[in-house]
Formats: sequence, structure tokens, C-alpha cells
Amino acid sequence: MNFTRDLCNKRFWRGLAIHGLAALGALSAVLGLFALFWPDMLAGKGFPEVLVIPAIALLYAGCRSWPYPVAQHYATPDTEIRLVTGDLFDQDTNLVIGMADTFDIEPPNIIAINSVQGQFLDRVYQHDVSNLRQDLRVALATKQVVGTVNKEGNNDRYPLGTVATIKHQRKHYFCVAYTSLDEHNNASSTMGVLWESMDKLWDEVRTRSNGEAVSAPVIGLGQSGMSTVLPIQDAIRFLILSFMFASRKQRVCEELRIVIRPQDEKRVDMLEIQDFLASLRKSS
Repeated sequence: MNFTRDLCNKRFWRGLAIHGLAALGALSAVLGLFALFWPDMLAGKGFPEVLVIPAIALLYAGCRSWPYPVAQHYATPDTEIRLVTGDLFDQDTNLVIGMADTFDIEPPNIIAINSVQGQFLDRVYQHDVSNLRQDLRVALATKQVVGTVNKEGNNDRYPLGTVATIKHQRKHYFCVAYTSLDEHNNASSTMGVLWESMDKLWDEVRTRSNGEAVSAPVIGLGQSGMSTVLPIQDAIRFLILSFMFASRKQRVCEELRIVIRPQDEKRVDMLEIQDFLASLRKSS
């Protein structure tokens, strides 16, 4: 958590002032009632005691203004969105794994070792390429191949937005294709493709997760080529909006947990994200 940065954030001080003044007003009103009906209770109270009221107001304001944890519950639909900093593969939920339309899995020439796909192979399948390939083959058995590409690795293309759902060790892994690989295995995507892919992803989560929570990385970073047009702050809002739009059509699951890597947290304005989540509650 970047405490120093948050203390320098105008949103924090604005929230602190608003909540502090509101709390001070409410406490003063209560104190006035006591003075009116039970004046003897306040008799003899001096300077040290009177500081209790602003101290309580300040403590309340600090709790309301501090951005941790960044989470918001929505009554309609009954769901929650939460941001956490940590390791995607340490989450006790189903997981979203971003992939390309060819569903390549082999590092390091095609898939980066430190990418989500690379970690998926290493952390979940203990680098057993053949096992993961077989599970993907089964998950894609009913999906239609729409073309081929002459490149190293897999050559069959599936429609962008295709979701290959793997159930492995009591977890569902939703492998969603939102990028295309060219002949040189360079990935690319667009905002339109990303939005459509997320819509199909949430449909699949709704169908297969039995309402259980799902964790997702910040979609659109890494090798997708989207980071120049969709910086991390916008990528988080994009993911939140896609989930909320899908949830308003029909509830997707009990919780979306967006997992931010520790090295990326310094680039995220948590206060702004919390305000954004709260604004969606008001408009729901």
C-alpha cells in the first residue's frame, strides 16, 4: 500500500474534510441535546474533554476516506467487486486466464514465462505442457475453427472471445481469447474486441461458475499491445464496467476480484477506483 502517495492525494483530503465536518456536525447536535435535557452531565467538563468530539470525528473521517480495502457491494445485482494486490494464483476462487485466439501455451518463444499464461502452465500444471494441451483440446472440442495462421506453435484460429473452460483441482479456469497472433507470434487486439471478449467471458462465468467468485488479472496489459491505449487505471475501469453491464442483464457471480501485481500498485489510484465503484452503486 502506498500510504505516502495516498496522503498526498486531493481526493483523500477532500473526503476527510467532508466526512469530518459531517461527523462533527452530528456529534455537536447530539452534544447539544445532552446540554438541553441533561445539563448536569456536561457540568465541569473542561478543555481536555472537549477534544474527544473532534477526535472521534477525525477518526470516523479517516476510516471513511481511506481507500483500503477497495471494495463495493451492490444490492442490484447481489454482487461485489474487490481490488486486491497480490498473486493471482494465490486466490481461493475461480480464475480468468487471458489467451490468444490460437490458444498457444508454450514458453518462452511464444508465451512469456512471466505472463499469466506462463504462470498458469507453471503454477497449476507444474509445467506439464501435454496435460494442459489435452485439457484445452477437450475444452475447445465444441468450438469452431475459423481459420489458420502459418506460424510457430498452434495454427488453428478460434473466434476472438472464445472461452475454453478448464476444471482442474476443483477450480474453474476461464481461458478467454482476446488477442490475435500473427505469423511472427506478435499479439494485437482492439477495444471493441476486448469488450466483446469480456461480454462472452461473463456469459461463460455465469453458466459454469455456479455463482462462485472469480478472480481476474488486469486485462489488456502485457503482450496484448493494448497498454498504450488502455493504461492500467483505464483497464481496471474497463474490466469493472464490462462486469457490471453483464451483471445488470443477469447476475454473473457473487464476487469479481481484480488482482493487481505488487509492482503495478504504485500506478493505480486506489481512491479514484473506490470513488468509481461507489458511483456505480448510486447509478444501479
